[in-house]
Amino acid sequence: MGLLRFENLPVNTLIGADRATFDKVTGTMKPDAPYFGKARRTKWVHWILDWFYRINERKMRNFTSPADVEDPVFIIGHWRSGTTFVHNVLSKDPKFGYCTTYQTVFPHLMLWGRGFFRWVMKVVMPSHRPTDSLELNPDQPQEEEFALSNMTACSYYHFWSYPKHTAELRRKFLVMKDCTPEEMEEFKREQKKLIDLALAVSGKKQFLSKNPPHTGRVKELLEMYPDAKFIFLIRNPYTVYKSTMSFVWNTIQSTKLQDISREELEDEVMESYKAIYDKYEEDKHLIPEGHLFELRFEDFEKDPVGMAEKIYKSLNLGDFESVRPLMAEYAVQKKGFRKNKYEYDEKTLAAVDAHWHKAVEQWGYRI
Repeated sequence: MGLLRFENLPVNTLIGADRATFDKVTGTMKPDAPYFGKARRTKWVHWILDWFYRINERKMRNFTSPADVEDPVFIIGHWRSGTTFVHNVLSKDPKFGYCTTYQTVFPHLMLWGRGFFRWVMKVVMPSHRPTDSLELNPDQPQEEEFALSNMTACSYYHFWSYPKHTAELRRKFLVMKDCTPEEMEEFKREQKKLIDLALAVSGKKQFLSKNPPHTGRVKELLEMYPDAKFIFLIRNPYTVYKSTMSFVWNTIQSTKLQDISREELEDEVMESYKAIYDKYEEDKHLIPEGHLFELRFEDFEKDPVGMAEKIYKSLNLGDFESVRPLMAEYAVQKKGFRKNKYEYDEKTLAAVDAHWHKAVEQWGYRI
């Protein structure tokens, strides 16, 4: 059990941002009055940590990107579509490097002080995720958007702090429609830096990504990594909606610096799903043949090892038999994990049918 709990975090996650990102984000988006105290504490802690970040920054001047690496494998799909489970299973293959929970919090302490700050993080961080009780530790695979939000202002995840700006952040940095050429360049630069650091620190040659926001960035990722491979998760949209609302509403209570009503948040969840669905469908034809595997999470959940084998064969990810025991062992450990169960009330059915009907019909989930 960590010293801190999600429901009463004393500071915002921007403590992990470099000075340029911190100043740009806090200079353009302002906290509401009830959160002035938390914003001040965040600024004070960030000011202290920034001195350490500067040491790491000096180390970065001599950093060289790893050589002879393979293009990444991107696990994508809307939040709560099962990307975490798929990521955790595939990450048992020792050839993969990935963004860890530590890197998401301290992306600017990867080359200096990592041992000490990893220990501090292990002591103070919550031991489980707030909404589904999955275990948390600094070395676990994690989605890189949390790290990106501490590396650049060009990240959709600043909505966790400033939810009133969700629509703007969605247009610019979730589906990359309204961002400037300079913002696009910055996003790509920081995304590549994140991957290079993860591979350099782990000594691995291929990055395994899990990042739902990347669902709306297929085109941009292919511009960076033309031979990248993609695993797209499909899940019952009614379940996704209920699970996403539970996750976002509960989590944002501890991260927000602005107020947002549940009704407003429901609208934003609806719009974000539509935005990345449409962008993915618009861009997926750009993925080279043999580089995309689409699967239903329900199938993966029933037979994670069998589906992992199909993924390896379809995407030509290498010898599966050598990693089968590692993935099977993890799958057995998680077999008894108790998931949240959701009932679909009339309001949920009507909302999903009205706003996500294309996905419902395309994937055959009509109730």
